[in-house]
Amino acid sequence: MDLLQTKIEYLKGVGPKRAEILNKELGIFTFHDLLDYFPFRYIDRSQIHKVCQIRDDTVYYQLVGTVSNMQAFGSPRVTRITATFTDDTGSIELVWFKGLKWIKNRFQPGKKYLIFGKASVFNNRFSFTHPDVEDYNPDDVLVGEALQGVYNTTEKMKNAGLGTKQLAKIIKTCVLQVWNMIPEVLPESLVLHDKLLPRKDAYYKIHLPSNNTDIKRATTRLKYEEHFFFQLRLLIHKKDRQINTRSVVFQTVGDYFNTFYKEHLPFPLTNAQKRVIKEIRADLKSGHQMNRLLQGDVGSGKTIVALMIMLLALDNGYQAALMAPTEILATQHLETLRAQLEGMDVHFALLTGSTKTAERKQILADLASGDLQIIIGTHALIEDTVVFKNLGLCIIDEQHRFGVAQRASFWDKTAFPPHTLVMTATPIPRTLAMTQYGDLDVSKIDELPPGRKPVKTVHVYQEQRLAVIGFMKKQIAEGHQIYVVYPLIKESEKMDLINLQEGYEAMLRDFPEPDYHISVVHGQMKADDKDWEMQRFVRGETHIMIATTVIEVGVNVPNASVMIIENANRFGLSQLHQLRGRVGRGAEQSYCVLITDHKITGEGKKRMETMVKTNDGFEIAEADLQLRGPGETQGTRQSGMIEMKIGDFQHDEPIIRHTRKMANLLLDADPTLSKPEHQATKTYFSQQFERDFDWSRIG
Repeated sequence: MDLLQTKIEYLKGVGPKRAEILNKELGIFTFHDLLDYFPFRYIDRSQIHKVCQIRDDTVYYQLVGTVSNMQAFGSPRVTRITATFTDDTGSIELVWFKGLKWIKNRFQPGKKYLIFGKASVFNNRFSFTHPDVEDYNPDDVLVGEALQGVYNTTEKMKNAGLGTKQLAKIIKTCVLQVWNMIPEVLPESLVLHDKLLPRKDAYYKIHLPSNNTDIKRATTRLKYEEHFFFQLRLLIHKKDRQINTRSVVFQTVGDYFNTFYKEHLPFPLTNAQKRVIKEIRADLKSGHQMNRLLQGDVGSGKTIVALMIMLLALDNGYQAALMAPTEILATQHLETLRAQLEGMDVHFALLTGSTKTAERKQILADLASGDLQIIIGTHALIEDTVVFKNLGLCIIDEQHRFGVAQRASFWDKTAFPPHTLVMTATPIPRTLAMTQYGDLDVSKIDELPPGRKPVKTVHVYQEQRLAVIGFMKKQIAEGHQIYVVYPLIKESEKMDLINLQEGYEAMLRDFPEPDYHISVVHGQMKADDKDWEMQRFVRGETHIMIATTVIEVGVNVPNASVMIIENANRFGLSQLHQLRGRVGRGAEQSYCVLITDHKITGEGKKRMETMVKTNDGFEIAEADLQLRGPGETQGTRQSGMIEMKIGDFQHDEPIIRHTRKMANLLLDADPTLSKPEHQATKTYFSQQFERDFDWSRIG
């Protein structure tokens, strides 16, 4: 039996009751699970201090002494407990606000206790808030060790006598028992090439380090291993798809593509657009399904690329579908196609939830017969009633608004899965492109068309509002339209709605009818009312649109030249950049005004400075990752998508990049990991990720 897979209850010091708590609270079931529970920091517990030595509220102290004078405060419900800690040099106050039932009966008169914590200052006096408390035992094996790992615990664990120190003890017992049995799972050549610690030594030193060098080397090795296998997984899936997912071949560049390129192209293609089209064409000719992510900043020309690729599908006798997340965005795509394909014999239509029954019936019949070559729509495109004659290409706009299952629904509509291009105007940081999207091929349009003027961005404070009002009136007098956006974290948040309503009332005073007309859009409106207001603005019937963040991604109003963002510090960088992208779509100079009060955090100031400094969405995405972490990069928490035990997508880019390279090299040399020297790697991979994976598929 593999000792590492032994149930945790059989480890000395655990037992059934503690095992149950570790199962429920931390998801720890086996010895190996326990080894994979890493310290989040380390403390030096080699010294025992005296009360008289406490002089700094940034330092951790370890003291031995007695606890007396327990007092509870709050009636009828106790809200805090204080006590006096005493050694032979003086006394200091201890304070607890949580776990009060446990604290109440924790101490015995005259008994010595070991306390550990950071001193804090209150009313010019030092005290300890929520210190670690243990019975003092001079022979305790952990006291006197230079570095000790600190492990996250829960309130339930502490109440059951499983605080961080007890957990450290249990983990130490486990490490000493099994560390020499921990198998190596990376190829030996890789361990030697990159001068990595052996795996068993890494586990020993991460939990029981002698010095900071041990911690650094162990952390590097374990991060490397985790990222390596994650990249291996992505690359194997990608290779499997490339080999086994067959699709139609677009070999011909015919009249549709050439006529558009020569006679209808609204502006010369940028070098970035040409490069992307070349990459996509190579996919389309391969015989394997294209599964490519196209990312490009707002206004970079993704739509033109998408149109030209759809025309390639038509040249090869196949239909194309373009799916957008909202009706208004789908309608805008239709209008764009109508304008750019004018005079060309291309049959296209729009299918949404609002399409009338008779029109829907005709569209479905024309799709099934092949008379309809391009269909644009919303989720309505993936309904069971929609049948294609020969769908060869599907394009998904604003891909983060659709789930994988929704995109895959197109696959069921054809004999061969259609080529798939997913597009996003949300720039994706390099680390996330290598992780969350690592199984896709990625193309990037990182160049704006010539003549496009970057949006001028300024940060102003509330007291400068009169100047902002004056600027707005000047812009309207010149024939332009304006967005005014208020934050809305959740559509149910009344405070935000009040802010918007108060802002609307203030705007009515500053911009009275009949000289000015204002639209209002927010998440608590009915969909039809929201759409009606949006359309009024799109048609130029209103001068100002007051909105929350529900204003549609991708909606193009070339005449809108000003974006004013109220309480801008409440938005993330990526969200601010997306909002700014709503303007700057015409030939005129456009502006983005960020309004805050003076009471903003240091992080808030950095966001404002970044927005003022650059219009580059990719630079902003990297800054956003640094400030907020990978879980927040698109305005919604996504950290649950990828769970790492020790890896960190925010800070590990060099390791991620290197392990992706090494995983690629390994698969190039041994695609099925069948060589004897790779058996341990293959076995571990199969156990961790792909228990039923058929390696012959990629051979």
